Amino acid sequence: MSQGIATAEGVCYIALEFAARRVLTTCLRPRKTWGAKPRAHIERVDVSEPASISNGIAGRYATAVFELAKEGKSLKALETDIAVLAEAIDASDDLRGFFSSPVYTREEMGRAAIAVAEKAGFSDIMKNALALMAENRRLFVVPQFVAAVKAAIAAEKGEVTAEVVTAKALTKTQADKLAKTLKAQVGKDVNVEASVDESLIGGMIVKVGSRMVDTSIKSKLAALQNTMKEVG
Repeated sequence: MSQGIATAEGVCYIALEFAARRVLTTCLRPRKTWGAKPRAHIERVDVSEPASISNGIAGRYATAVFELAKEGKSLKALETDIAVLAEAIDASDDLRGFFSSPVYTREEMGRAAIAVAEKAGFSDIMKNALALMAENRRLFVVPQFVAAVKAAIAAEKGEVTAEVVTAKALTKTQADKLAKTLKAQVGKDVNVEASVDESLIGGMIVKVGSRMVDTSIKSKLAALQNTMKEVG
């Protein structure tokens, strides 16, 4: 998100176009001309919180949302909302930038959060959660919130989540085969959360809970390099 929009206090919202599975970024016309000085009363928040603090904040919101959805027998709707929100965050740099930006007022963040929720067709629980996070200036923990809700839903379904990083995107067949292999090892259904890191060159990194297996070529080359240094 450009600095010009930030200083002009433009309000951005994300329109999710599901038919094309794309995320379109639309900005409302700013109330001031480009380059205008921000109002003196604009509120700021430190979004550089330590990871442990951010995870703690996100965890509290996630627990409340999960319990409300469970009580209302709407976990399926919550699961759908979270999947859509996760996809939007992954697809849009602007959305991630907006969530972590310290320059918007509570009102602007609230309007933008509601716009995201309405365009996405989120349930009332998710819509209210985003509105509350905006009001409390906690939108910067949305990525951790998404992860925490996913984990809670997986636990409720008797699943575990495997974070898998590969040099190239896994095909559905490969992901399903990996999930089946991991299930045989951990004794539970496994939900594979895959991401790509081309620097791995080949192989993969798999993390399930506190256990991690690194078979990447990058890791093997690093180990070989260290061995060569010891020999030399």
